[in-house]
Amino acid sequence: MGKIRIRKVKVLAAEILEKYPDAVKPDFEENKKLVDELLKGEVSPRLRNKVSGYLTSLVKQRLRKESAEKGEEQLTNINA
Repeated sequence: MGKIRIRKVKVLAAEILEKYPDAVKPDFEENKKLVDELLKGEVSPRLRNKVSGYLTSLVKQRLRKESAEKGEEQLTNINA
């Protein structure tokens, strides 16, 4: 089973990912600094950490998906 996240975490993460796609990294600490700068005073430290963790997991999922697609392309090129 996956982790359950509240809607606010998902909405904030989606907004940050949409506005700053290049600034979000697969490192939690870097994402925490980014979220802290963007949402200064608007969210609690606990919510900031949850948003940072969710951003980290989204970026890692995207990277895994891209590497899997590259692997499939390489296999297709080898077999052709």
